[in-house]
Amino acid sequence: TMVAISPPTQGPSGLKAAQLSAVTNMLALSNVDADDNNKSGGGSTYGQQHQQQQRDANPWKLLIYDTHTRSIISPLLSVSQLRSNGVTLHLLLNSDREPIPDVPAVYFVQPTQENLSIIARDCSRNLYERAHLHFSTRIERPVMEEFARLVVNTGGLSSVASVHDQFVDFVCLENNLFSLNVPQSYCVYNNPGATERDMELAMGNIATGLFSVVATLGCVPVIRCPRGGAPEMVARKLCKLIAEHPTLIRSKDGLHKSHNRPVLVIMDRNMDLITPVQHASTYQALVDDVLDHKANRVEFNVKQDANATAGRGRAPPVVRKKLDIDPDIDPFYSQHKFNPFPEAIESNGAELQEVSAREQQIRSKTGGASAPAAVVSPGGGDSTELATAVESLPVLLDRKKKLEVHTSILQAVMNEVAARDVPQFYELETSLATGSYKNDPSSAKKEVIELAADPSKGNVNDKVRLVIVYALSNGVGNTSDIDEVAQAMKESLETKGSTISADGAAGSAAAAEGGGSHGTLTKEDRILLENGLRAIDYLKKLRSMQMIPTMSSMMQTEVSGGTASSGSDMLSSFMARATNQATGLLAKATDKLGTMLGKTHKHRSTIAVENICEMRPNTEDDEYLYLDPRVRGDVDVAALRNAARAPVREAIAFMIGGGCYGEYQNLQMVANERRSVTYGSTEIVDPSTFLNHLAKLA
Repeated sequence: TMVAISPPTQGPSGLKAAQLSAVTNMLALSNVDADDNNKSGGGSTYGQQHQQQQRDANPWKLLIYDTHTRSIISPLLSVSQLRSNGVTLHLLLNSDREPIPDVPAVYFVQPTQENLSIIARDCSRNLYERAHLHFSTRIERPVMEEFARLVVNTGGLSSVASVHDQFVDFVCLENNLFSLNVPQSYCVYNNPGATERDMELAMGNIATGLFSVVATLGCVPVIRCPRGGAPEMVARKLCKLIAEHPTLIRSKDGLHKSHNRPVLVIMDRNMDLITPVQHASTYQALVDDVLDHKANRVEFNVKQDANATAGRGRAPPVVRKKLDIDPDIDPFYSQHKFNPFPEAIESNGAELQEVSAREQQIRSKTGGASAPAAVVSPGGGDSTELATAVESLPVLLDRKKKLEVHTSILQAVMNEVAARDVPQFYELETSLATGSYKNDPSSAKKEVIELAADPSKGNVNDKVRLVIVYALSNGVGNTSDIDEVAQAMKESLETKGSTISADGAAGSAAAAEGGGSHGTLTKEDRILLENGLRAIDYLKKLRSMQMIPTMSSMMQTEVSGGTASSGSDMLSSFMARATNQATGLLAKATDKLGTMLGKTHKHRSTIAVENICEMRPNTEDDEYLYLDPRVRGDVDVAALRNAARAPVREAIAFMIGGGCYGEYQNLQMVANERRSVTYGSTEIVDPSTFLNHLAKLA
């Protein structure tokens, strides 16, 4: 065989650090050495001596990837970081590529038939000096043998330097957040037309992706999941993959960690369909909800200064901003991404004011100088202090620049929050989901109809999401009530339109004045309404068949950030600061943010993970399957009750069918000084995308 399986990555703790280490080793052409080969249980190191000579002679190389593996690398390495790793050029596999015969190429791709055919053709043409082939996951033996025959028959064998299975087939967006990047995953396994073979294939792919996560961490987890359905299928397949892998199951490092093994909790999206559609109140979740946000890149439109086009009879131009924000490295974002949105604005204003004052202080001392060379030292202690201050100026300016990036993002979010009255939707949805209306269903229906039928509140998707939360909340309405609410929303939108259109722009003048006439909905909004009504019908069907639980009995209230009065004080402070800011939009909308402060609620997945981590009897800890790849057969949890179990120091919560930033943030309530919680899912979806998935199943 030509395959050399890389061992689990050792080194810095954390999933993202481990994946980054594996990728940088791959780019350094250092994955194959004798010691690693012995650890991986065999496999030829084809071209090993040539590889070492090549590293010594030429540190530069090309990186060839497909669209899937590009999404893996993007959150890990920037273009400049790729260059520092010796990558002079990075190209898509299926693009037109010119021959560069004196430079080696690192191929990092999925092991698909199409990709392998392209690689074989490259090798036969001697496109590059040597080809180092790295597959994102395991290449099956029959596929590998067919590829080997193809390479030999086309005369490209001499171009192949080495072949590796990397087991990094997941996207790590943050230290504690990953995705398998499976598109429309909720549709895949809930499709009533799916065959048994389709389900086996889909669940097998998810298990393989999770195996990459486990292999990258380099330790064997205990697997917990509800009985039956997709979670059990994935859990059993994953358990088998781990048990049959010699590197993982026999590794000394895995045995060393056996007393502190992570717990992997695999769950089904159908256990909680409110969280992916509910409006959020925290900074990161709101960014993902109201702006274009994907793979840590934020995009939004900014209207230029109206004075620039004054007198010319033209509307202010709109510029598209694209900003990359790293949730682990960016100090402001890492500290405030889980905070309520008003707190994030308050902190941004305070930090920016502090940095600006410090900058002004340094510049005034140096007469506007921005470099140490401008300081003339007469030998006194004051000059040394001044030189130190000036030297710190570049760091200070970099911090100011990053804070200003967040100021622009916060302003863009505020524009949407204010225009769509997001806090009003958030407050009513939270009350519905936590059972506040359980004893007063008539008031619940009345308030939902009022908000859903108000043309000045929210866009089409905001209203659909509210109706879905109402439909899934326990004790507030039956099927006829849901029909009545949905019909009221539909009639209002069709006759009065919506102030806010699908793209976030203000609607017609008539709609903005609260009147409007038939036809005020845009074409895009009509499509959204049709999709929304189909999504509601689909959930009504699931509810009537009792295939999904209702939510209010499954959420717990927990006070965070102080009492209601302290939240009011914070809002007053925020209003005072916002009033003094140059941009009037922040000041204008501050009165709409009060409901975003105060209490948070533990979502269904958070409660389940916490019960398992705390080993609480008569909860999910007793109900969920307990699978240990080191043990044959299922483990009896009841028998474990009489034994001393090690405390859970690391939990991995994985959601089949799509996850969201609101759920990721909520799960951090289980984390503490002694326990970390990593969140993963088949894909990360924003509320609008998830609505589309529901509509497709109707």
